[in-house]
Amino acid sequence: MTRIPKLFLSSLIMTFASHSFASSSDLIGLYQHAENYDSGIFAARSAFLAEKEGENLALAGLLPAINGSVSAVRTNSNNELQGDDNYKTLNYAVSLTQPIFNLPNWYTLSSAEQSTFRAQAVYLSAQQDLIITVASAYFNVLREQENLKSARSQEAAVKRQYEQAREQFDVGLIAITDVHEAKASYDSSQTSRIRSEGNLTVAIENLSRLTGQYTSELATLKSDFPVTLDVNNSAEDWVTSAFENNLNIKSADYALKALESQLDSSKAQHSPTLNLNAAYGNTNLTNLSPTNNESEESSISLTLNIPFYSGGATQASARQTRHQVEQAKHLLSSAQRQARLETRTEYINITTNIQTVESLQQNIISRESALEATREGYKVGTRNIVEVLDAERNYFTSLKDYANARFDFVESNLRIRRSAGTLSVKDLQELNQWLEVAE
Repeated sequence: MTRIPKLFLSSLIMTFASHSFASSSDLIGLYQHAENYDSGIFAARSAFLAEKEGENLALAGLLPAINGSVSAVRTNSNNELQGDDNYKTLNYAVSLTQPIFNLPNWYTLSSAEQSTFRAQAVYLSAQQDLIITVASAYFNVLREQENLKSARSQEAAVKRQYEQAREQFDVGLIAITDVHEAKASYDSSQTSRIRSEGNLTVAIENLSRLTGQYTSELATLKSDFPVTLDVNNSAEDWVTSAFENNLNIKSADYALKALESQLDSSKAQHSPTLNLNAAYGNTNLTNLSPTNNESEESSISLTLNIPFYSGGATQASARQTRHQVEQAKHLLSSAQRQARLETRTEYINITTNIQTVESLQQNIISRESALEATREGYKVGTRNIVEVLDAERNYFTSLKDYANARFDFVESNLRIRRSAGTLSVKDLQELNQWLEVAE
């Protein structure tokens, strides 16, 4: 059996295990708390360790079995012909059985080894899922913080516009309809701010559910965070990496190999088995008249067992496992198709997010210029208050959309690495360097 898969998976485990963490207010610190708090990770680890013991159980079927026994008997007899006879019997024995040829057990060991690989891949997959879940919850809090910031800024701006409209109405410069328009816009901005506050609270609660820690002051993404894509990696390069490293594909592949070995074991049940047997025994009789008696016995033998018929169980077991192998092949094909779809989809999302961020950067500049021009036009009477309110709303919406587009890029970047099978804590560490605590 090749050891390359085990070395590959073990290296991934070391990548997850051998990392240092920063404070709990940043992404890495909160992931540490989640890793020590999430029950799914512990369950997957326990399943992996249990499957590994199954490998040891299968190996035991190829190793020698040694048994020992000791017995002591006291005999009291009363016979009219021979008289009374009282004696003790002490017996001890040791036996050894060593399988010499046993195909079913060899195939069972191979199946157990593949099942261990599968459980290991599931364990690592659970860790990658936790990275995605924590990062998504973390950036969702940042999203809602940006949304709330935009809502509050818009509310403050609309409030000032409403107050100015009332002052202008009081001196007869504008009609009452402008005041009503400003008041309606102000009420709407209050509603948006209240909704944003609620969404932020929910996002914080969700993050605390994952980490077991409650914190509302998170490090945010730096303004100079690079929103770029490595031009050396095409969509097909990512797909190729997914077919080689995606843990869902690996898990399905190991499950198939385990069932194929199990099928070989089922078909080999008709194969002969050869065992080496060795035994030694000692019997000691005391107080037996006229003299004590001691005897020893040892033996060594080869036992050839040829199973001819077991009521059809062997054939039925082989047919059952063959159907399970076919099922595993289809599941592997589905995992490959899903990995291809997810990888290509996230690649498209990344390229779209890059273009969106670039477009929104220019959009902010345009919206800010439009807002200033509309305000000046309102002062000289060429624009009405509705146009001013719309311009303000568009400007703050562009700020919010820009922040969310950057977060979309970060999450898509992590998800494509998950699909490609390369996601690890190292990616969080690199991302964490682009986070800073807002002043």
